[in-house]
Amino acid sequence: MSVKSIYYSDKYFDEMYEYRHVMLPKEIAKMVPKNRLMAENEWRALGVQQSQGWIHYMIHGPEPHILLFRRPITDPEAAKKAECS
Repeated sequence: MSVKSIYYSDKYFDEMYEYRHVMLPKEIAKMVPKNRLMAENEWRALGVQQSQGWIHYMIHGPEPHILLFRRPITDPEAAKKAECS
């Protein structure tokens, strides 16, 4: 697996959550379950590396190689600053 070719988006926010998406190369994307969300140990086993607290929360059918993650905002001030930049 080529974890170097995994793309991590910048974070984006709403009032409750911070979000990011992760784009997997085709050879890794083949291992993503099509009909359910993954637990943390599963996406980490694919080579996805990010800090604690991220949840795989949605499947976007047309682009199954893109994993959508979110976690509750822990620092509202940092989220506001990131939105403004």
